[in-house]
Amino acid sequence: MRIRSTALTAVAATLATALALAAAGPSHAAAEDGAGPRPGDLVAVAPSAFHPLPGQPTATKAWKIHYRSTTADGAPDVVSGTVIVPQDGRTGPRPLITYAVGTVGLGDSCAPSANFPRGTGLEANLIQQLTWRGWAVVVTDYEGLGTPGTHTYTVGPSAGHAMLDAARAAQRLPEAGLPADGPVGIMGYSQGGQAAGWAAELQGSYAPELKVKGTAAGGVPADLLKVADFNNGSYGSGLVFMAAAGQDAAFPELRLDAYLNAPGKALVDFFRENCVAVDATVGSFKRISDLTTTNPLDRPEWQARLNQSKLGRTAPAAPVYQYHALGDELIPYAVGRTLREEWCARGAAVQWSTIRVGEHVSGVITEAYDAQNWLADRFAGRPAGGNC
Repeated sequence: MRIRSTALTAVAATLATALALAAAGPSHAAAEDGAGPRPGDLVAVAPSAFHPLPGQPTATKAWKIHYRSTTADGAPDVVSGTVIVPQDGRTGPRPLITYAVGTVGLGDSCAPSANFPRGTGLEANLIQQLTWRGWAVVVTDYEGLGTPGTHTYTVGPSAGHAMLDAARAAQRLPEAGLPADGPVGIMGYSQGGQAAGWAAELQGSYAPELKVKGTAAGGVPADLLKVADFNNGSYGSGLVFMAAAGQDAAFPELRLDAYLNAPGKALVDFFRENCVAVDATVGSFKRISDLTTTNPLDRPEWQARLNQSKLGRTAPAAPVYQYHALGDELIPYAVGRTLREEWCARGAAVQWSTIRVGEHVSGVITEAYDAQNWLADRFAGRPAGGNC
């Protein structure tokens, strides 16, 4: 966890107290006004900075926040993130984007909030484009990334909760000046696309007070079992083991270590401490059978937990802009297309876009402008019919 030294002592004490309260129940302060702690309540706030590149100035103010959220199984937890607000002289209400980044890794040093001040955050240039439009942005670090415990990588319900509660927290941050009833957009690609999809599906039941106008989700790993099978032994095989570690962090009864051989344990331990740039190289072209004594994905308890993160069972209440690269080498195009079909069958308004040229990583860049324009139309109140 990295918090500016001027606030370190106070924030550390506040966070330690809050983590205990998250497990123990309502605080005395909350009880005095008759209400217990709520998801989205702020636990700690410290001034931060947002730099797309090292030393690059931006006309923004930023704060690192810790806020209450909910695990995949409904238990209270505390998640960190960053609120970024343009300093453009705007006086009226401004839209808020709750943004989830793609895979950065499992180590705490990989958290977006740890990298934005240094100008080393992945997708920071795309986030800057949102601020140029006058939109505030809150970027979740996800559960366990930059906070105690292992990051629950690819656990969809946890990520959806973290995104929605980040929006609540940003609106409850007085310094940000965001109204509680202001317009909200949800945005993410790859792992962030899974998080955005889950936020979209959960919003109607979990955070119905948020005025969500639309969700832009790309490269969505909507079916983890199919994604794992596709990547087994390929360039993206390291992601399979990272996802296994994330699921095991959320659901310890899965006992991942019981299935790993010695090289498998060493690789997963390495992933838990490092970030995606090195992980992708070290983990490539490995088969599950090479690193396990028994394949956990053949076990019903593993299949049940992975299917708990499967998207498409609930229609998002707000319109969706969904995009996927035809030549995606990590998340099969068919997985994205099936999610579109399932959302459409349930009555969602989905605008589907196929990226004809490019692959997984380039897709977040090539489609960014169209996704932003689509969200701008939603904020402007223009109708979204979709192309189901």
